[in-house]
Amino acid sequence: MIFLKFLTQILIVSGLIYIVSGRLIGSNINFVRRVLSVVISVTLTSFVYWYSYLRHTDFLSETMMQTVTEVSTLIWIGSMLLISMLLYLVFELFDPSGITNGDRRHGQKSLLLRLRSYWRQQKRLRQVLKIAVTNGVVQTIKYARQRENEKELAIALRATLEQCGGIFIKFGQVLSTRKELFSPIFIDELERLQHRVRPLSEEQVKQILERSLPQSMDEIFSQFQMEPIAAASIGQVHKARLKNYEEVVVKLLRPEVKGIMRDDLEILEEFANWLSTKSTWAESLGFRELAGGFAEGLREEIHLDIEVRNTLQVKNALAKSDYKVRIPKIFTPYSNENVIVMEYIRGQSVAEGASEFNRLSIDRRQFARTVLYSFFEQMLFSGIFHADPHPGNIHIDETDGTPVLLDFGAVGRLGATQQEGLKLFLMGIQLNDSSVLYDGLTLLVENADHAERARMEQAIDQILLKISYVDRIPTEELIHALFTVVRDFGLAFYPAVGLALRSLVTLDGTLRVIDPRFDIFTEAKDFSATYMRASFLKPFKEPVATKERLQEELSMLIPTLRKMPRRVDQLIQRVESGKIILHHDVFSDEHNSRFITHLFSQFVLLLVGITFGIISVALLAISQFIHDSYAVYLNTAAYLGLFLCAILLVRLSIQALRSMKQ
Repeated sequence: MIFLKFLTQILIVSGLIYIVSGRLIGSNINFVRRVLSVVISVTLTSFVYWYSYLRHTDFLSETMMQTVTEVSTLIWIGSMLLISMLLYLVFELFDPSGITNGDRRHGQKSLLLRLRSYWRQQKRLRQVLKIAVTNGVVQTIKYARQRENEKELAIALRATLEQCGGIFIKFGQVLSTRKELFSPIFIDELERLQHRVRPLSEEQVKQILERSLPQSMDEIFSQFQMEPIAAASIGQVHKARLKNYEEVVVKLLRPEVKGIMRDDLEILEEFANWLSTKSTWAESLGFRELAGGFAEGLREEIHLDIEVRNTLQVKNALAKSDYKVRIPKIFTPYSNENVIVMEYIRGQSVAEGASEFNRLSIDRRQFARTVLYSFFEQMLFSGIFHADPHPGNIHIDETDGTPVLLDFGAVGRLGATQQEGLKLFLMGIQLNDSSVLYDGLTLLVENADHAERARMEQAIDQILLKISYVDRIPTEELIHALFTVVRDFGLAFYPAVGLALRSLVTLDGTLRVIDPRFDIFTEAKDFSATYMRASFLKPFKEPVATKERLQEELSMLIPTLRKMPRRVDQLIQRVESGKIILHHDVFSDEHNSRFITHLFSQFVLLLVGITFGIISVALLAISQFIHDSYAVYLNTAAYLGLFLCAILLVRLSIQALRSMKQ
């Protein structure tokens, strides 16, 4: 009974150590690491305390709390706290993945569920890393910059993704479209990835439909083809006919896909993080960001109701467009997050549409121009655009030869500022003017304040010279060069802008399937010239609309204009009284101010810790020359000061490690 009471008291002290050490370490504490450090600390210090002191006493006859005032017990508890923090520092030091909040991914799950989820993820992650090491990724990635080793690394990366299966294969297929980042050696190897998916059984299809549709299959469909016309890792597509005899296609989400996504997407991000820590090549390539963007997009793609919304948005945005493309009608009463029912359009994809082009006597160049101009209108005016325009997603309507856009699971969205930046970007290419291109780029990057105008314009001039006086502008080369310039100057495109530029590269490949001689940027010049002429002539062609627009603008300006005389008068009075001071220094920037304040606070803590240490050592030295009872108090104060010094220095070390990782 006494032993159980003693054990309970140890558990109470352990809980206090857990709480106090967490407060001293700071925020963003990893739960598993924190518990492990406390358990090891309590176990180690308790064994040392028992071996050096308690075993020589009858400690079971008197509880720990009765002897808590003893110096040995205080030293034991203090050692627990200090060693638990030191162990946490060691775990931080040898953890390459950086700081993560233990509860970040699992929300409010119970401890048991979090531990089970953590164990499952770690087991899968170890399996993935073992596959990567076995295929030689670690050995070859160190020499990835050497041309003779690129092929080996490409093969190792492709084999790793293929053997990991599932989401990893799809990620590799997406990487194979990133021609602006990867060399042709990687692209060729990654394009070999094929995801062989077994179609859902007839029973599974019926279960999904009965569970997801508002009515039974027999009440909605007069005919349903159980053999899928297409099957992929996320879902599959069936042909059917409604009761009103309209032909439709039904897209189903695979029942197991959400569980797979939940587990494997997190593992993929961990794998990308691990790969980036192993190689500066992967880090500079943005491999971690590529995996994060892919995961974010795929998490949306598994919710078919988002695809429904995307389709309706693009369809409504292009309703009055001069460039006629067809988008299938969505039957919203029957569509939800697991099922989409949409209009069936007869036709062929542009990759297999040679017979349709010939049968309908379609002008391939005009067809490609319609598709391109429609995409420009989506990007530059409506702000929402199809983000995956590969040949399989663009079809030819067999009735009249109209372009058909399919699969809106992936779309991009550009704000008004980014749309303006892309317009200036196209104008700069059309005018061959680096200053206009620079103005466009500054609206497309996140940290434009750090841009060096003169040097960037010189770099842009070099790009423009490379594409001058040629019959066809190489789109991949131009986009890749722009990404390189932006990266070299320490800038980064907004994610939506990067997606738009990559979509243009994909679209360029599709348009050249339609017409091998088609030049996307030559056509972009024509589009830009047309846009500028239309912008200039619009007030004359639409005087009524222009007048209404001016009235709206003036109505918004009038309140400000009314305040102007008073504000000017106040400004003059301040100037006359000498109260206006122009002030600009390093603290005027909020980011710089926060950084310096944080650095100064750490420096102050460091000085306090060192001061505690120096004073404590001095007190210990003085106590050697004092032989009365006061020496005990000096020693106690000295050891307490050393303890506080150690606590402060450990906390500062943990914060420094976090800053370096971030």
